[in-house]
Amino acid sequence: MKTNATNAYLAIFLGSKTNPKMVAWNAMSEKEQQAKMKEGIAAWKAWVAKHQSAIVEMGGPLGKTKKITARSIEDVSNEMSGFTVVRADSHEAAAKMFENHPHFTNFPGESVEVMPVLQIPEA
Repeated sequence: MKTNATNAYLAIFLGSKTNPKMVAWNAMSEKEQQAKMKEGIAAWKAWVAKHQSAIVEMGGPLGKTKKITARSIEDVSNEMSGFTVVRADSHEAAAKMFENHPHFTNFPGESVEVMPVLQIPEA
């Protein structure tokens, strides 16, 4: 991923395993899940097409997490499920791109957090 951080924003997709939408998703039959998945992927592709010129890095789903500290490496759980990097004229404009996003309108995701990618300070 190459960005110069100017007007770049990182969007993190969040959703817990215990939220009611995820519980309901997991309670569906495999056939129902597949149908919802197909519908959701189509909606996600439509979102990508709409915002294609602003997408710097499509990103993707995130897998299991390892937390590394000065003392250890351990398996941990968090609510992050995916990411995308976009360009926008402002933080507000970047956030507005994710209003009604398929992450939570079609899938059991809970929210999207958007934050600016800052320049690395020069020494």
